[in-house]
Amino acid sequence: MILTTRFAPSPTGPLHLGHAYSALLAYDLAHAAGGDFLLRIEDIDQSRARPEWEAQIFDDLAWLGLHWPTPVMRQSDRMDVYEAALDALWARGLLYSCTCTRADIAAATSAPQEGAPLLGPDGLIYPGTCRHNRTPTGPRPRGSALRLDMEKACACVARSVEFTEDSTNTRHAYSATDLIEGVGDIVLARRDMGTSYHLSVVLDDAAQSITHVVRGADLFDATRIHILLQHLLGLPTPLYHHHKLIRDNAGKRLAKRDDARAISLFRAEGLSPEDIRSRVGI
Repeated sequence: MILTTRFAPSPTGPLHLGHAYSALLAYDLAHAAGGDFLLRIEDIDQSRARPEWEAQIFDDLAWLGLHWPTPVMRQSDRMDVYEAALDALWARGLLYSCTCTRADIAAATSAPQEGAPLLGPDGLIYPGTCRHNRTPTGPRPRGSALRLDMEKACACVARSVEFTEDSTNTRHAYSATDLIEGVGDIVLARRDMGTSYHLSVVLDDAAQSITHVVRGADLFDATRIHILLQHLLGLPTPLYHHHKLIRDNAGKRLAKRDDARAISLFRAEGLSPEDIRSRVGI
């Protein structure tokens, strides 16, 4: 099997030093093994995606010295794949429709009888308000938010959810209790997107035969969700390499709003790709 990595940015703003670090790590890992490095555009959020940001992504990565096969996979071209997976999960009774807003969830989890709100990989753990909708009848509803019934999903998996952290060769395992209490009923289809990051990323990684997922440590807690979905959908589980986060001088991790650390601005100041590698510690 050919070692294959990917870099999957969203075209919603400029790439910054954190993106450069992640892309360079994935690229170097693949090429050291004589493998493949792929680029994927994660543009399911069409309300924020912009063609000019996508063009800047290509330009910045090429300037860094990265190259990749074309054509590039775009999530916006794969909605039929995500819908087919949702149909399959719905037919198995693993999804239910949810009408709760973020404000509804915050209010429910902050009620005095509930105690301190619990946080999971997706923020506040869903309190189960719409779980009575979990017995589907008829075709899957369109234009509705759909949640995974975590308890029923875990019952479909014969063993614990496990993955190997490639950087340390450490095995991580999560029980059904870990997932039900620590993750909860996550959204797999948002009403304004028709899918979600969690669903699309596992389907895309499988479609591209990704063997090593290189991404930031901020996504470590979400990996258990992705392994569970791989089991439910019959997809392979790659190795995972969660790297350190690049932070500013105050210790805050970089975000796309941190334009002062955008790769394009460093380029305009006359820095070289080697300078960028030095700044991120590669």
